[in-house]
Amino acid sequence: MDPRQLRIADLTYDLPEARIAQRPLAERDATKLLVYERGIIRDRTFRDLAEELPADTLLVLNDTRVVQARLTFQRATGAVIECMVLAPADGRPIELALLDRGTSRWSCLVGNAKRWKGEALEARKDGHALRMERVGGQEGEHVIEFRWADDGPFLAVLERFGAVPLPPYMRRAADQADEARYNTVFAERPGSVAAPTASLHFTPAGMDALARKGVRQARVTLHVGAGTFLPVKSGTMAGHRMHAEQVRIGRAAVETLRAQRGRGPIVPVGTTALRTIESLYWHGADLLAGKTPTALDVDQWRPYEGNDGPSVEEALDAVLDHMDRLGTDQVIGTTRLLIAPGYRPRLADGLITNFHQPGSTLLLLVAALVGPSAWRTIYAHALAHGYRFLSYGDGSLLWVEGRP
Repeated sequence: MDPRQLRIADLTYDLPEARIAQRPLAERDATKLLVYERGIIRDRTFRDLAEELPADTLLVLNDTRVVQARLTFQRATGAVIECMVLAPADGRPIELALLDRGTSRWSCLVGNAKRWKGEALEARKDGHALRMERVGGQEGEHVIEFRWADDGPFLAVLERFGAVPLPPYMRRAADQADEARYNTVFAERPGSVAAPTASLHFTPAGMDALARKGVRQARVTLHVGAGTFLPVKSGTMAGHRMHAEQVRIGRAAVETLRAQRGRGPIVPVGTTALRTIESLYWHGADLLAGKTPTALDVDQWRPYEGNDGPSVEEALDAVLDHMDRLGTDQVIGTTRLLIAPGYRPRLADGLITNFHQPGSTLLLLVAALVGPSAWRTIYAHALAHGYRFLSYGDGSLLWVEGRP
């Protein structure tokens, strides 16, 4: 199946607005957990996860941290201009650009842009000032230059002036509780504008229970971009351009993934973790094909070029050898990888994930893992049995169709 010909209208369903979770439950791991394996569905809670995973499982966690990327300014006319900070305008790693002092340029989404002429605007809070001015942009994004007088880094500026960028389907403003609950308990590297929501269910006690079971973990980083909110507007996937998202995978994670082959299942927690490790495979495939990129760079159509690719072991060995030649202990870069029906997972044997929006690329990914009809059975069951949907909703453990 060529995903370019997929019609997103064929991957949609009716999601009542009342089923979209507007706030998290009081306890992270009190959420429901739908388990799907070989056509059978079981209703559990997230506290049962250790019972559902084999002892030799490797969980892959995304350790990104959501930044307070939603900034609000006001024109002299009274019009409110909202600015969502996305990524450094010059392509630098997000974590590096967040250390900028005094001035920084970012690609942004601007709300109410039709009422703004691009002139400089200023916000003030607690004796501090932040100035923004449009200096360029294209394809719906604006390049904004930010300036501030104090000595703090841009990350501190966002923490002072910004708000948690809750998705638009949460029809409310972020509050102080979201600063903690819209991040995972293991969030470490700031840079995302959306949470890796499947990981929001984890608690320290739950992670201890997994460790006692023998479940191990590897950590990777994908800084989630605003593309996770954006619907597919084209008639077929051929007309949809995936947003680039920055990734970072340390050598220890690559070695752990390599050692796991033949030992037990690999289960990414969240679509972002899955896309990261599958992108790592295609990076290794490019290296074996004679390409010599200094950074990971995976296009959305890379898996569909007609070549089935090398073995996982060969691909990961190529990545480790390339790291040795470069003298680095990490793989960094960007991915636009699209996982859709027709894709065969190379590393992932299962996936822990929430329930996704109709007609989204995340739903395409789920359909690719469990099969083009099974996802409908899963989602129909979730709707019929009171599951909560989207970012603050319930979770699922989905085993890949056809895995050993």
